[in-house]
Amino acid sequence: MKKVVVFTGSGVSAESGLKTFRDSDGLWESYRIEDVATPQAWLRDASMVLEFYNQRRKQVLNAKPNAAHEALAELENHFNVQIITQNIDDLHERAGSKHVIHLHGEIRKARSTADPNLISEIEGWELNTGDICKKGSQLRPHIVWFGEMVPELDRSIQVVNTADIFIVIGTSLSVYPAASLVNYVPYDSLKYFIDPKASGYPSDFTVIKQNAGSGTPFLVNELIRNYSS
Repeated sequence: MKKVVVFTGSGVSAESGLKTFRDSDGLWESYRIEDVATPQAWLRDASMVLEFYNQRRKQVLNAKPNAAHEALAELENHFNVQIITQNIDDLHERAGSKHVIHLHGEIRKARSTADPNLISEIEGWELNTGDICKKGSQLRPHIVWFGEMVPELDRSIQVVNTADIFIVIGTSLSVYPAASLVNYVPYDSLKYFIDPKASGYPSDFTVIKQNAGSGTPFLVNELIRNYSS
């Protein structure tokens, strides 16, 4: 069974109504990145950071998987599929995908400020000042902030190295170190890039200039028809 590795960005969730800091009409519009998404922001004003992520979490909980998420879940019925996502939402999992690596963390989880290995699910959409881990320390969003290490990067590189088919969906390949993953795809792999504004992609990629919601089901059907064993 062929190994398919899918690398997704914010474009895969856009049609579910989730915005990123690059959207002029998105949730980030009223905030500076430095004030809500850095370790320094947390030390300076944890309450603001918690409130910002509470609002993002509420947004995620109200969102539903779209056709792109559902098509990738269907792909698992025909291939050995591993998804690597830059997204902090759980829409891949809610659509049915079982093997998802979150490079930048998960919005519906909290992490101890005393022990980064203490990670817990958040019930509902709120994480507030005074919510503590079992060691008695304040919980923070389980998010990789700007300036922090990306713990899952090495594991993701290893996964990419095994790809027979590599698919990039809805990312500009401009956020590092995550974007560097394309450098580890085996040279003889089949490579696809789904993005309506695709540019700056490696020359050996087949480009599908469609939104994730239409381009992903199209490619999934093509792969199942031509390469599924």
